[in-house]
Amino acid sequence: MFRWFLRMVLLATVALAVCSLPGSALALRGGQNVAGLIKKGQNFFDDQRYEESTQTLSAALLRPEIKQAEKIEVYKLLAFNYILLGKQDEADGAVRGLLVTDETFELPKSESPRFREFFSTSRKRWVEEGRPGLKASEASGGEAPKATVKLRHSSPAQVSSNDVVPLSGELDDSEGVVSQVRLYFRQGSSGKFESLKARYAMRRFSVDLPASVVAPPLVEYYLVALDNKGIPVATRGDAESPLRIAVPESQSVITSPWLWVPVGVAVVAAIVIPIVVVSAQTSSADVTIRVTE
Repeated sequence: MFRWFLRMVLLATVALAVCSLPGSALALRGGQNVAGLIKKGQNFFDDQRYEESTQTLSAALLRPEIKQAEKIEVYKLLAFNYILLGKQDEADGAVRGLLVTDETFELPKSESPRFREFFSTSRKRWVEEGRPGLKASEASGGEAPKATVKLRHSSPAQVSSNDVVPLSGELDDSEGVVSQVRLYFRQGSSGKFESLKARYAMRRFSVDLPASVVAPPLVEYYLVALDNKGIPVATRGDAESPLRIAVPESQSVITSPWLWVPVGVAVVAAIVIPIVVVSAQTSSADVTIRVTE
């Protein structure tokens, strides 16, 4: 019974610590709107933080409220990032996504010759291949068709520190769009997300969170399904609203100073209060209390 009580105290302490962080550690945080994400992605790009820019812009791309003009800007910046990262296929996919959204798009002459050349080459190949994706876009009223892929995954609420955490899920992908699933993760709630490719077959995926990042107070992660060009088509969480798993301190409740501080205060109070009461009721006697280390 006593051990059960201590466990309940520990769980309550962890819950309070987690909930005191910005946003709930057991749920998605409210992220920025699309315009805010694009601005943040642009700032990362300007600071030459291309991976972080890509992660932020990918989050914006899959927001259901994204507008056509915003989607064009996202695809453009994604293409720039991928070009500078040397990811040719992903850059080509971003340019094609942009052209499907706006066939008439042209980079201004003031833009970098490197970017202009890449866009021109990608456009030429896209036209030669019959402008794939454009008919579907025209059928949907001029915008690129919404992704029909859904990524299903249940996040564990709590795990032990330094444990490998297996994650798994499945995809609704009737058209076979998805070619891979990637896990993005980090310890805590700040810093750059690292990435791992998940095992993926028969519309199911599995991947392990490394034990090295599973540390108190929490670990954050999200999952992204990518097409054969490396462009995100579905996500569970994202860089701005990641999934969170609470990781309790491994320290024993009995030895934890957070338990003994209030207990110590209670004990001192239990000793001092009766003495004060006795002192108040005794008019002819002096009471001396000496506290030594």
